[in-house]
Amino acid sequence: MRGEVVIAGIGQTAFGKLPGRSTYSLNAEAVRHALADAGIAKDRVDGLFVKFPTSRFEFMYGQKLAEHLGIVPRIGGVWDQGGAANASLVGYAAMAIAAGQCEVAVVTFADNPKSGTRQAYDKAWGNDEIFGWFGIPAGYAMIAQRHMGQFGTTPEQLGAISVVCRANGATNPRAQLRKPLTLDAYMDSPMVVEPLRRDDCCLVSDGGAAVVLTSAGFARREGISAPVPILGFGQGQTSWEVALRPDLTTTAAKASAQTAFAMAGLTPREIDVAQIYDCFTITALMSLEDYGFCPRGQGGAFCASGAIALDGDLPINTAGGLLSETGMPGLQLILEGVRQMRGTAANQISGARTCAISNQGGVMHTHSTLILGQ
Repeated sequence: MRGEVVIAGIGQTAFGKLPGRSTYSLNAEAVRHALADAGIAKDRVDGLFVKFPTSRFEFMYGQKLAEHLGIVPRIGGVWDQGGAANASLVGYAAMAIAAGQCEVAVVTFADNPKSGTRQAYDKAWGNDEIFGWFGIPAGYAMIAQRHMGQFGTTPEQLGAISVVCRANGATNPRAQLRKPLTLDAYMDSPMVVEPLRRDDCCLVSDGGAAVVLTSAGFARREGISAPVPILGFGQGQTSWEVALRPDLTTTAAKASAQTAFAMAGLTPREIDVAQIYDCFTITALMSLEDYGFCPRGQGGAFCASGAIALDGDLPINTAGGLLSETGMPGLQLILEGVRQMRGTAANQISGARTCAISNQGGVMHTHSTLILGQ
């Protein structure tokens, strides 16, 4: 399937606090922009793949959204892998197109936890609430503590990721948080759950994003102006909660990336730019290790070396990532990957021809990978 399916269009709303906007409205705006970008009429959409809003689950959400959009797709529905779902849905849509189940597929996601409810993020986590485990950050903090203890990873090394992502977001006109960050300011930011500081944690954001997929043949026949081929994709997941895992310092990203790289026929050394899921800095650091961009246990040194900056060997999160562009889980990273391959990004990497994109869900429960090319 390498290169047989392309991303034909991308679209998004503004990111930030958008009071009065429903998730249906945000999805509709993003889809409208994506179809306009592709130059495809909405009545040609016959696949609709949706990640339901994290902050508020609704039964039959995909069918309700199709009605809101005014389309009747042949195939589609809602998928849940937490933040890994969007990249996974791109893979499923690609397989559906390759199998002849649909011709034009839309993958879309929207949520409004900034102006609505963020209960899904701050509620007690399972039965461990009696030990003080409240909210998503606690699990990531446990993983970060283990990585620090096992490999000597330092707060300054985690901070290097925040500094890079915030610098990239500061020069991205679409970013929710356009304020650069120094390492000193990072070290002075308040602790959320030790060792994670405020600036280790992603934003909370309203917004929507969408991508349109077609076959490469359809794109040629229809004269799609800037199709971006999907070279590879993969998934990985664990069934174990954090406290039960035999190893906290490797994740499902390893299996996911290996599958995607094998499909693409590429190695990590052949990736020019990466959009790495950064719900927390420790997530990005460990994903870089598990993807093979640096050896296990050396992610901290790799990030602190300048390798992930715009002028480094592997620029990451060139639009700011979840730490600066928007806290929306995952689809915005795919949009930025497409822009990099088209050569239209605000922080365009000169000569970039391959892009790896990671999505991750739960507390490192699920992972999904995309590799885009030209």
